[in-house]
Formats: sequence, C-alpha cells, structure tokens
Amino acid sequence: MSASARPHTAPGTGSDPRRSMVVCGVIGAAVTAALDEIVFHQILHWHHFYDRSTLGTGLLSDGLLHTAELLALVAGFFLYADLRRRRALAPAHARAGLFLGAGAFQVFDGIVDHKLLRLHQVRYGVDVTPYDWAWNLAGLVLLIVGGVLAFRAVRQSGARSLS
Repeated sequence: MSASARPHTAPGTGSDPRRSMVVCGVIGAAVTAALDEIVFHQILHWHHFYDRSTLGTGLLSDGLLHTAELLALVAGFFLYADLRRRRALAPAHARAGLFLGAGAFQVFDGIVDHKLLRLHQVRYGVDVTPYDWAWNLAGLVLLIVGGVLAFRAVRQSGARSLS
C-alpha cells in the first residue's frame, strides 16, 4: 500500500497517530469504567449504575455496564494489536489517547450520569459535594494530562516530519 493511500499515516514514519490515539482512548475509557465498576459498585457498594429502581434493576444495570466495558476492552486490545502488527502504533499519541479516554469517561460519568441524568450518585447518605468534586477533578486532571501529552505528541510528529 502506498503512503498516499493511508491518509492518517504520519509522513515518513508509517505510524498512524490518529488511530493510535482513538484506539487507546477506547482502552482508557474501558479501564476507567472497569475501575468504577469494581471499586465503587462491587467492593465499596456505594452505588449501582442505575439506582432509581429496585436492587435487582441496579444489579442488572451493573452487569450491562460491565459487559460494555469488557467489549470495549477486547475491541480496543484487538485494534491495538493490529496497530502493533502493522507497525503503525504511534506510542506518544497512544499514551495521550489513554489519558484522554480515561478522563472523558470520568467527566462524562460525573456530569452526565451523576448530575444531568441522575442515574446514580457517587455515594448515598452523606453530603455528596466533596465526592462530586473529587470525582470530576480526577477526570479533569486525566483530561489535562492527556491534552498535554497530545500536544507534545503532535509537536514531536510535526518536528519529525520537517526533518
């Protein structure tokens, strides 16, 4: 395949920065969902994915979330293996994608699931304000780290293509 037939390939490297970032973004979001599911749903019993119905419905919603995160992990790692097999992995972009995916999941869960849709709260029976701040700030930190890594990766690949 010629270089012109691969529009997302970085010039002169054979790597695919955009795909590397997206694939690792999926893996980052899935890992963060798994951590949420395992730590807050199963170990601490602080909430279920959907807490506005019976316990059975809450457990069902946890199972569906767990299924979705596992499917995303499997798909993400297959796509990651494909990038490695084709020698198209752009490691700096992949690291950025991992943090961006993790942060995007965390912030989406904190803003959309917790506050807008009110599917569940971080914790019940206590003032949730510090928990909400910690939840969303953790997501924001992950997004900022991912953004900085993405900026550096783009600068590095741009500088490499000029030399």
